[in-house]
Amino acid sequence: MQLSKSEEELMNYLWELEKAFMKDLLEIYPDPKPATTTVATLLKRMADKGFIAYKLFGNSREYYPLVKKKDYFSKHVNSLIKNFFNDSASQFASFFTKETNLTKEELEHLKKLIDTELKNK
Repeated sequence: MQLSKSEEELMNYLWELEKAFMKDLLEIYPDPKPATTTVATLLKRMADKGFIAYKLFGNSREYYPLVKKKDYFSKHVNSLIKNFFNDSASQFASFFTKETNLTKEELEHLKKLIDTELKNK
């Protein structure tokens, strides 16, 4: 299951805060802030999808993520590779390195990361 753009934005705030009440989430949004009802609807949808949960404190709910940001991002990247690059990590890497205007230093850093992973395999 996937989050909408609005849900992803809210999820990023929740990952950043780790746990938050509605007022905390509304505060972190830049102006113009969304309506409380909009955020409440997004939170309900995200809970229904199994991405977040909450603890009740009287009438207030403290929300927290059930999915780690790394896990969510990893699924997206793998899906992207599968659906747009014929399940080929090499095609993805080629596109990524050629089309994203990386600096020489960034490419060298990526090479070191790959070299380290190769040593660990």
